[in-house]
Amino acid sequence: MDGAERLRGGPAAAVRDPQLFEEFYRRHVDAVMRFVARRVDDPHTAADLTAEIFLAVLDSAHSYQPRLGSETAWLYGIARNVVSSERRRVAREAERDLRISGRRLLEADDIVRLEDKLDAESPGRRVLAALARLPEGERAVMELIAVDQLTVTEAAAALGIRQVTARVRLHRARKALRAETDPTGVETPDASLVYVKRGAA
Repeated sequence: MDGAERLRGGPAAAVRDPQLFEEFYRRHVDAVMRFVARRVDDPHTAADLTAEIFLAVLDSAHSYQPRLGSETAWLYGIARNVVSSERRRVAREAERDLRISGRRLLEADDIVRLEDKLDAESPGRRVLAALARLPEGERAVMELIAVDQLTVTEAAAALGIRQVTARVRLHRARKALRAETDPTGVETPDASLVYVKRGAA
């Protein structure tokens, strides 16, 4: 994944060359949209956050270091920051109208396409809801591995932590979730999603 997905010159080169940036965008936009769709349930918000993530890439391109992980892991780290910032912003707003007023209008086809993505990612949102009771550090690792399908190495890179720290947090999170979601030995459909892994052992 690392070698195959890496853009020549990396994100820093893409920022300086519109054609390379378009290649970078096309390569990663679906993964970013899926990441966002697992965390929000409104198509306007999903579209806005996806755009903000790629704008943030322009500011953060210099920070990408191939030795620390793949472009996807680095991009997910940016995406987490953008989504977290949006959650904090919404929490501070007194009226829902303020959140809607600054949005661009979407075409009907765009809304349908985004609603389809949101529907497809609803199981992921249910898993994220189940993870909400975990401590922040453990929840972040588990989200990236179980929901976003990153490896432990990629999740550590996305979070800016050491691999061993990510493994410890993953172990604690799995232990807590196993006790919470499977106390009788009968695994629920949502619980089965929590244990999905990609080479994360």
